[in-house]
Amino acid sequence: MEQELKVMVADQSHEKYIDTILTTIEEAAKVRGTGIAKRSPEYVATKMREAKAVIALEGDRFAGFSYIETWGNKHYVTTSGLIVHPDFRGRGLAKRIKDLTFTLARTRWPHAKIFSLTSGAAVMKMNTSLGYKPVTFADLTDDESFWRGCEGCINVDVLKRTGRKYCICTAMLFDPEEHLPVKLPEDVLERIAKLDGKNM
Repeated sequence: MEQELKVMVADQSHEKYIDTILTTIEEAAKVRGTGIAKRSPEYVATKMREAKAVIALEGDRFAGFSYIETWGNKHYVTTSGLIVHPDFRGRGLAKRIKDLTFTLARTRWPHAKIFSLTSGAAVMKMNTSLGYKPVTFADLTDDESFWRGCEGCINVDVLKRTGRKYCICTAMLFDPEEHLPVKLPEDVLERIAKLDGKNM
């Protein structure tokens, strides 16, 4: 019997999936022939502990993942690293993960602009349906630590050659001032409140 495919905000209990997540991301990048910023196991673990990641599971099987990063003193947010394991593609899972990651970002940082750099048509379509608009790279954060994340991408030479004005990716931006607020389930809000209390 097929188990329910669940999409949830990740926590410490999901750290056992980190190697699978990183392998799945790496293999997808090879298949697509596109660049992707490499992340360490410690980086992903921190995202899980800080309620800045979303994971999809079918029973104990890893199905998909995405995480959130804040930039420019939390004025900008990205939802990144969206991946669906090949066994679970074609089931609308990417959209479910993207929707929850997006809601999580909007709930935690309601005034931050959310942006996306992507070369994938499916992600562009999802972004558009959520209210993102195509923008120039100049409209994105000038936070140097964000741009350093592009160093692991095979197309970084294009970015450097153009003085960070263009690359293979399309830049997309969601401005919260143009949209109604959103809210997460109460149990997730309680967990975030505890985390934010510790990090003050």
